[in-house]
Amino acid sequence: MFARGETIIQYMEKLAPKHYAVPDDRIGLQVGSLRKEIRKVLIALDVNAEVAEEAASLGAELIIAHHAPIYRPLKHLQTDTPAGALMASLLRNDIAVYVAHTNLDTADGGMNDWMAEALGLEGRAVLEEVHTDKLFKLVVFVPKDHAEKVRGALFGAGAGWIGNYSDCSFNVDGTGTFLPREGSNPFIGKPGKREEAEEVRIETVVPDSVRKAVIQAMLKAHPYEEVAYDLYPMDLKGRTFGLGRVGALPAAESLDEFAERVKRAFDVPFVRVVGDAGRSVRKVAVLGGSGSRYIRHAKFAGADVLVTGDIDYHTAQDADVMGLAIVDPGHNAEKIMKPKTAEWLQAKLREQGYETEVIPSSIDTEPFRVK
Repeated sequence: MFARGETIIQYMEKLAPKHYAVPDDRIGLQVGSLRKEIRKVLIALDVNAEVAEEAASLGAELIIAHHAPIYRPLKHLQTDTPAGALMASLLRNDIAVYVAHTNLDTADGGMNDWMAEALGLEGRAVLEEVHTDKLFKLVVFVPKDHAEKVRGALFGAGAGWIGNYSDCSFNVDGTGTFLPREGSNPFIGKPGKREEAEEVRIETVVPDSVRKAVIQAMLKAHPYEEVAYDLYPMDLKGRTFGLGRVGALPAAESLDEFAERVKRAFDVPFVRVVGDAGRSVRKVAVLGGSGSRYIRHAKFAGADVLVTGDIDYHTAQDADVMGLAIVDPGHNAEKIMKPKTAEWLQAKLREQGYETEVIPSSIDTEPFRVK
């Protein structure tokens, strides 16, 4: 059994929900249709002519990419231009393209966590907040002998987290009353007769990101035909998601030693370095992609060094003056997302019994070379 395109993207959006993206980012389905069975998925950093050819040769019906092939608005679709020829190739081979960009960067367990893990950073925190999960208080009334089943369903769907504590709830015993009317099918009692039941009032915290799943799980586990529950917005701040990560190396090392660590971690032939070779670095900020705008964020976070791509000349000078070292492995360091995304998505599909194969692209889309 092969997964349909819509199903694959539902899993992908559990890893990288769309609302995690920064405003106006080009994400989601850009080319083709998801309304088909998918035998093979190709995971790519960029989508160019070589990647499109690779997908066609593999028989992949879907490319999940990090960088959008349609980033700047297309004024025309002339097939004798590079952009037009790429789109024509994708459409001719019925290959859909779905993009997960800053939502994958921001995601817990996504791009920036993968990069931080590759560098061996400990005690990681977000560099810049992008999204905070709103919290709700869910209150539901359950017959006493079904309370544990409903609690388990709530916790299993993601409710009940407070910081690093899970399965959090407050429970009060009480008596519920109800009168089943004509046409009802009551779990307790008979239509036309008012009933009393020993019930438990269960209160728990629900993040907005899993609110629908929690409600569905609760309704499925609850024995009543009509479930009495309330949902209240809370002022408490939920989990924060954002761009970049800040963490610490296991031990301090020189900037040049750290630069070698970066080269190994991201499998790049060279890095550009700002700062004295022998200076000691321990606290590290890392941000996938182009991070010129984040040197002050890194300095404010107390980082000794920022690892990011596309640093320009004047930004490098500014960082040097403020005492922030920089190691720039290039934008292409984000290629770490290819095997990581493929591994994550393949595991999810296998868990559900799907035979769809997820393959990381073998095409190196690095445009630069060093002589």
